[in-house]
Amino acid sequence: MIKIKTEKEIELMRESCRIVKETLDFVGRNIHAGMTTKEVDALVYKYITSCGAYPSELGYEGYPASSCVSVNEVVVHGVPSDRVILDGDIVSVDITAEKNGYHGDACRTFLIGNVSEQKRRLVKVTEECFFKAIEGLQAGVPLFDIGHRVQTHAEANGYSVVRALTGHGIGSEMHEDPAVPNYGKAGTGMRLKSGMTICIEPMINMGTYKVNFSREDGWTVTTADGLPAAHYENTVLIKDDGVEILTL
Repeated sequence: MIKIKTEKEIELMRESCRIVKETLDFVGRNIHAGMTTKEVDALVYKYITSCGAYPSELGYEGYPASSCVSVNEVVVHGVPSDRVILDGDIVSVDITAEKNGYHGDACRTFLIGNVSEQKRRLVKVTEECFFKAIEGLQAGVPLFDIGHRVQTHAEANGYSVVRALTGHGIGSEMHEDPAVPNYGKAGTGMRLKSGMTICIEPMINMGTYKVNFSREDGWTVTTADGLPAAHYENTVLIKDDGVEILTL
């Protein structure tokens, strides 16, 4: 069931989303080669809790950490570990924070040191896919227009769009209806309504769109061909005359 948010609920979400944005800024200032992904997760926990919020991912369906830290070929849900971040890596940090019963969710892919031009371009185009997706977005627009715009821009640049995972609604729960795919046919799907809050999150692969799900930890998703992936996400409020990006 899709939940339309009241003005009071939107205000509460703005606070959670502000904390998410500030946490990612904090991570961006401190992440560096030589750190472990577990140390990155510690930064996330420290900042979110210092704001009087809770890292929603910690304990979610048994997830063991406060963030997903995904390096290079890991698309999403990288479980923080003793893996050392190296010069030239790209690292996606996906976080969700809950305060006063409402969640905010966003992801950034960080460039670590001397990153190759190929990886830099992938990260740049992935971010562009998000902003393409929200062009002209407002109440009344069909849901799958979002994915169509992501897919069109990614494929025009020689990349593929992950199909096995999607964006989602968000609010008093971290994952709400509707699912928000990063591919689709323009002009189809439900019509967006004012007061909807959704996470738009392009997950773009350098090679094949196919992914593998880890049988070892039950979480980590990697590209099937081992080539890099990038991820960019924001929580977005749908309005009558456009959108508000709550996590910027």
